[in-house]
Amino acid sequence: MVRYTLVRILSALPVMFVVAAVVFGILFLAPGDPAAALAGDSASPADIARIRVALGLDRPFLIQFASWFWHVLQGDLGVSLFDGKPVLGLILARVGPTVSLMVLTILITVFVAIPLGVLAASRINSLTDRVATSLSVLAFSIPVYVVGYVLILVFAMTLRVFPVQGYVPLANDFAGWLRSIILPSVAMSASYVALVARMTRTTVADILAQDYIRVAIAKGIAPWRVTCIHALRNAAIPITTVVGSGIAMLIGGAVVTESVFGIPGIGKLTIDSISKRDIPVIQGVVLTASLVYVLINVFLDIVYKWLDPRIQY
Repeated sequence: MVRYTLVRILSALPVMFVVAAVVFGILFLAPGDPAAALAGDSASPADIARIRVALGLDRPFLIQFASWFWHVLQGDLGVSLFDGKPVLGLILARVGPTVSLMVLTILITVFVAIPLGVLAASRINSLTDRVATSLSVLAFSIPVYVVGYVLILVFAMTLRVFPVQGYVPLANDFAGWLRSIILPSVAMSASYVALVARMTRTTVADILAQDYIRVAIAKGIAPWRVTCIHALRNAAIPITTVVGSGIAMLIGGAVVTESVFGIPGIGKLTIDSISKRDIPVIQGVVLTASLVYVLINVFLDIVYKWLDPRIQY
């Protein structure tokens, strides 16, 4: 188990190098000039040229990438072109709301989607199964911002149960934090619940059709025990895979959700940085999100090994 874990961690290092190169290369080749955006509309070509030299944008691509990557290895993601603040500090200041949003979304998904999928699988082709499947298709088809605006209209503006926008830090007030984060989490979990529920339903239904399940039922084991212990346990790996893979969907959904609900998280920081073409911040955010996703995949591989010791890498 230890050797397997070390191999998986080491195998993630070249992946992160490739990700860093792609992130830097895409933004380097993107149209537009950050020096011109920083200088303003009234700047002369000479002023823009001086800013490019000061920022090091006049150097060749490989030299720029080598310098940037060397600083990244030391934990320095650069400085914002507009705020003049360290990028790492800006990300750490915004990470709390985003982590809160994603953790609560995952919890809602796990506690809603898995029981819903198991219920549909245990009553395959029944009315319950058809309703659950239809709701999953509907939830997966609606964009997250539409769900968000509907929730705001109903629960914030009509019923006035939750605030329309804003975020209350967890350290300040737990009740206020929960009220400010519950609607965004429900909005972002809608499509995620649909995805996990469909995977759970399909996987558990396939396992319930196996011969050893029929034998367990014939021995008189309670149906709920057969479904929840025998079938769900053997379906754990596919379900874990789709839950972990959905983290990428949550990272993308956080950008839209935080903009809709006015949450000052990393997604909002990304939108603001793109609008100002603040390249160091965009690079830092994308690289951080990629690192998180790679680490999640490494963690999932370790969980696979724990769930099924026969797995080899």
